[in-house]
Amino acid sequence: MATQPPTRTRFYKDKRNGKVMGVCAGIADYTGLDVLVVRIMMFMAIWLSGFAVLPFYFVLGMIAEDRPRELSNDSPEDKRFWQQVRVSPTRTARDIRMNLKAIDRRLADVESYVLTNNRSLAREIEELR
Repeated sequence: MATQPPTRTRFYKDKRNGKVMGVCAGIADYTGLDVLVVRIMMFMAIWLSGFAVLPFYFVLGMIAEDRPRELSNDSPEDKRFWQQVRVSPTRTARDIRMNLKAIDRRLADVESYVLTNNRSLAREIEELR
């Protein structure tokens, strides 16, 4: 039976880069923030809440899945792309659509240049034969 590949839009704890349970490293990876910033924010949340947030941290550390090894080899561009997808899937889809339309316009420009009666291009092609 084939297993599903890990999804890149899901939250995973990151034990390889984490200190206690990998929750802050997972949040940093999921949101794109620096892990130090996430740790400081977590410390402030725990301290300001009178340690009421601490049980949620441990519960999240127990129920969240570990980050799959397949996702560890992502390039920085891939990481940035998937973080954008998690933050705003609609905007990411719109950006991809705009990029594809721009590529299509450039390809149409090249095609029209090649297919028109361009005498100098035809002469250059004949000279190459």
